[in-house]
Amino acid sequence: MTHTLVASESKEVVIGFDQPFCVIGERINPTGRKVLNEELERGDFSRVEADAFAQVEAGATVLDINSGAVFSGKMAEDPRYADNNFVEPTLMAQLVEVVQNVTNTPLCIDSSVPGALEAGLKAAKGRPLLNSVTGEEERLEKVLPLVKKYDVPVVAISNDDTGISEDPDVRFAVAKKIVERAADFGIKAHDIVVDPLVMPVGAMATAGQQVFTLVRRLREELGVNTTCGASNISFGLPNRHGINNAFLPMAYAAGMTSAIMNPVALPVGPKKIAEKKAEVEAAGIMLPPDMDDETFVKLFGLGSTRSRPGKEMEAIRAANFLLNQDSGGAAWISFNRDPDAAAGGRGGRRAGGRASRRGAA
Repeated sequence: MTHTLVASESKEVVIGFDQPFCVIGERINPTGRKVLNEELERGDFSRVEADAFAQVEAGATVLDINSGAVFSGKMAEDPRYADNNFVEPTLMAQLVEVVQNVTNTPLCIDSSVPGALEAGLKAAKGRPLLNSVTGEEERLEKVLPLVKKYDVPVVAISNDDTGISEDPDVRFAVAKKIVERAADFGIKAHDIVVDPLVMPVGAMATAGQQVFTLVRRLREELGVNTTCGASNISFGLPNRHGINNAFLPMAYAAGMTSAIMNPVALPVGPKKIAEKKAEVEAAGIMLPPDMDDETFVKLFGLGSTRSRPGKEMEAIRAANFLLNQDSGGAAWISFNRDPDAAAGGRGGRRAGGRASRRGAA
């Protein structure tokens, strides 16, 4: 069996065909998150701490840390901030330190900037996963030496200098090329986690079938573990959670061993609560004056005012059970016995088991 070891200073996670599905939490990423980006520019890492804690509580076994921020305010004062090669190495080291202070969960160092990858590797304790290398010649020559130097596993994305092919055979050939080039550097196949690239099923009807076939080939012919950006499959479609919930167990059954995804169902905010209360009152429904917001949102099916595991996590836990990676269904039963346990019932502990300086998440 192919085993890919990812580790923090005190905790190990094994990605493998005979292991529970590895959930790589994606939320520590300023791309597309305007508020987080602005906070990072101010040196405010409180949301990063909260996101790290919430993802681990929801079931993430590895945390992806992406440093792709754009500091437009600082850019106006200092033109160096227009260059990601200047911004990302420092930010990545800061992010790694912050996250390691609140959790002992293993990390995935994620950047398109080689300098940021190395800065993250220097700051990380243990054996992080490196994200990523592609089949592009320049990328291979810059990233594979880092993988060898720091003895870490790496995500290999199946595109090269020609771009992303819609032909699954081409994407397989790119993955094979990366595995072979890595071997030239003395990097074993078990330390390569291939991302076969998931296309949106709304744009390509065969996207799901392609991935399932590719994952089987990667497992059987190359003997490598696999991952993907799980939400890509549902891009542009309504009820994306419904598509994701079906896709993840199917990909897992086909041989996929991990996914980069959001494990957290985000809390219902004050604006949505106020809008729903106005709607309820307009319908003539009288609410008890002492009803708290958590009771209200649950009563009307809005979710929760607290972070909790998302529906995708429920699908993965069920798949672990069905694929005999949850002995006796113990994890499934425990999860369903106390479904709110991951929604904040463990305040005062760091995610992963160490006492927190912040108190409750």
